[in-house]
Amino acid sequence: LLIKGGQIHDAIHKEAYIADILAENGKISKIEKNILVGSEVKVIDAEGFNVYPGFVEAHSHIGLDGYGIGFEGQDYNEYNDILTPHLRAIDGINPMDETLHQAALGGVTSVATGPGSSNVLGGTFAAIKLYGKRVDQMVIKEKVAMKCAFGENPKRCYKDKSNYSRMSTAAKLREILFQAKEYHEKMMAAGDDITKKPAFNMKLEALIPVINREIPLKCHAHRADDIFTAIRIAKEFHVKLTIEHCTEGHLIVDELVKENVPVAVGPSFGHASKYELRNKTFETPGILAKAGLKVSIITDSPVTPQHYLTLCAGLAVKSGMDEFDALQAITINPALHIGIEDRVGSLEVGKDADIVIADGDVLESSTKVLYTFINGNQIE
Repeated sequence: LLIKGGQIHDAIHKEAYIADILAENGKISKIEKNILVGSEVKVIDAEGFNVYPGFVEAHSHIGLDGYGIGFEGQDYNEYNDILTPHLRAIDGINPMDETLHQAALGGVTSVATGPGSSNVLGGTFAAIKLYGKRVDQMVIKEKVAMKCAFGENPKRCYKDKSNYSRMSTAAKLREILFQAKEYHEKMMAAGDDITKKPAFNMKLEALIPVINREIPLKCHAHRADDIFTAIRIAKEFHVKLTIEHCTEGHLIVDELVKENVPVAVGPSFGHASKYELRNKTFETPGILAKAGLKVSIITDSPVTPQHYLTLCAGLAVKSGMDEFDALQAITINPALHIGIEDRVGSLEVGKDADIVIADGDVLESSTKVLYTFINGNQIE
């Protein structure tokens, strides 16, 4: 595949430039002017068009919440247990769901998708490409983070069972992290002696990558105090974390800068449907980015349809965000956020040939995506 003469926005350099892009075997092999190829290469004339890396979302539930089929499509929350770290997104993703194709046509090529926020611990998110019939072949990285949740959702979903207050939410998370830490220490101490190993525990086993700082806790937190609780617990157990939603982040920007924690902001579009969203604004991502934080903009699909990711970024620009910051917030920053920046998030030689061609600035609502390529394959 050769894309000729487009205005390239590579998400690394602030200024766009005109060049050709050659993709071979699903990877970008050259970015330079006047690339010559044989007649067997598919050529797209991009002169007068804008060329972008495939857009990336750091936090969604796409593929786990079926399109237009009611409850049967709801596979993103397990309501029978408040602590489910052993659940894996890949076991619930439906590649045939129409929303994946819609998103790809809108230029979104890679997402982190996984369990919702009903449970204190929900399970592991996976990073996938939005192209394919079998999820095993779509996976970029099977485990990118362990989902946990603070605030209203676990309180509301379990108020009549076992979790009436924010204190209970924090206590339950602490308790299982203590158990996982002890379980891992005992496993390590036992070495190869199976008689000394603790009884296998699938929940605790699933938390070992968190304890070992291989993957972060992906912390659903809207309100400022919930954000601080997430940070407090992460420090107590010396685990990595990312803040997801970060609705009141603009109210505590100085503290977030001190902590230098990655933030995924959104969904900012729509009504404040619960109390902890009352300070929701599209100004948040711009304020945090201006302060120097790595900001990703998210739709939280299906809360906002996945293919409106660029619209959300454009509305952030309308509310004061720098345009380049907004572009990075839907490309390289989310790729960094979920640990797949070696594959996607920018137009660079050696990265996957996930490429979007548009007839204008994608941060403008009137712009149309003309072509989406995932691994060099055109999505139609």
